Amino acid sequence: MPIIDSNYKPPFYFKNGFVSTVYSGLIRRVKGINQKRERLTLSDGDFIDLDWSFSKERTKKLIILLHGLEGNAQRPYMTGAAKLFNENTVDAICVNFRGCSGEQNSRYRSYHSGATDDLEAIIKHAIINKNYSEIYLKGISLGANVILKYLGDRDNVHEQVKAAIAVSVPCDLYGSCKELHKIKNKLFHDRFLKDLVAHLKTKQKNFPKFLSAEDVNSIKTLMDFDDIYTSKAHGFKDALDYYEKSSSLQFLQNIKIPTLIINALNDSFLSPECYPVKEAKANPNLYLEMPNYGGHVGFIDKKDVYYNERRALEFTKSMLKKI
Repeated sequence: MPIIDSNYKPPFYFKNGFVSTVYSGLIRRVKGINQKRERLTLSDGDFIDLDWSFSKERTKKLIILLHGLEGNAQRPYMTGAAKLFNENTVDAICVNFRGCSGEQNSRYRSYHSGATDDLEAIIKHAIINKNYSEIYLKGISLGANVILKYLGDRDNVHEQVKAAIAVSVPCDLYGSCKELHKIKNKLFHDRFLKDLVAHLKTKQKNFPKFLSAEDVNSIKTLMDFDDIYTSKAHGFKDALDYYEKSSSLQFLQNIKIPTLIINALNDSFLSPECYPVKEAKANPNLYLEMPNYGGHVGFIDKKDVYYNERRALEFTKSMLKKI
């Protein structure tokens, strides 16, 4: 599909990518949404917590929302989208990845950028046990990569899945990793690393045969974390092998349902390879929008409804009209 011209124009003081990213991550609040938690038991005996919110009207429409690295279902970028879709007659699941709901998961493995099996389990649950007939997917950052890989690395996607939206997606994981290790992103890098290592210390105590305290203490960068934990816990050789096999960029050509990617040009987390212009032009199901502003998940707009949330709603509605 042709590249979409973006009309996103934030307030002047949020044109700075760093400011919009920090405000959206630390200051934004979303009020007026009620969530109900459901625990879903997975095929390996582990669990994942789903936080539901509902339309006031009965509906067979559902949006499944996936968060980013070290996020959870209560992050404003999750609840903001859920609230908007609820107001437009769509139920919502805000997913907590394994170990992200406030309780440590029961397996040594957790979640990562290329783990699509849990998303498949959630979709099946929504179709078989909840009887939804129209399902939309929306992912943020890491969660966006999961969705794109899910859609592109399998022969068949459930017919109930009608459209997808991927926001601030690091579709080339190694490129994004290199950006996060640069001085410009040191504050973000160190914050992510602090949270990841804190959780890993708890996991190390639960699984000392798999991971030593010395291993955890040796982690100094995000790539170290992926080398020592993410790759080994999930069947990869090392961090580079994990990045190569989990990056969604290589799967974009195979996507067969309408999918919108929104990546801001001033997103400091993304490398040039994370703007898949060639892939979008070659795939009629892939739509790429590259606003000049927005930082990383910082698409601040009017009335506390973010631009990416409004575009997600518009996109799902427009795609359904074509079906």
